[in-house]
Amino acid sequence: MSRLKQGLVQLYTGNSKGKTTAAFGLAVRAVGHGFHVCIIQFMKGRDDYGELAGFKRLEPECCLEHFGTAGWVRKGQASDEDIREARRAWTRAVEVVMSGEWDIVVLDEVVNAIWFELLPEEEILHLLGQKPDRVEVVLTGRNASETLIAAADLVTEMVQIKHPYEKGIPAREGIEF
Repeated sequence: MSRLKQGLVQLYTGNSKGKTTAAFGLAVRAVGHGFHVCIIQFMKGRDDYGELAGFKRLEPECCLEHFGTAGWVRKGQASDEDIREARRAWTRAVEVVMSGEWDIVVLDEVVNAIWFELLPEEEILHLLGQKPDRVEVVLTGRNASETLIAAADLVTEMVQIKHPYEKGIPAREGIEF
């Protein structure tokens, strides 16, 4: 039974850090209020992301399932395996959104999956139009189209002002991954 009276669509986009972090902060807050949250990660096949272990501590109220290959995807050069993994994630995402078992569903990096031509945007838009009224869906990823922006109820664009990478500081465990 959903705790939400009205589920909306949120979109976190932009070329800076913070999209996934914002969505995960929302997930933790929601679990603290008794909501059930499911996170489906697209294009994240590696097993060393800190959030995988962290969200296990919030089970069963929160689940995180990740899909993807371990390597990078290049636009226009996706492998069959990259596409298969994106399709597996998408199939699971549709099941989770439509099940009615989850109050909030985070589709982490789904916007990137569209941009890298792993999934057609029309399928995502169709799901957003068919989702149960009491399910909140959160989309993250760079390069959101005007169509996705128009379909969302809340849109936040992350804009980089300054980043430690510019000083040669690499991604740090527990902070960036």
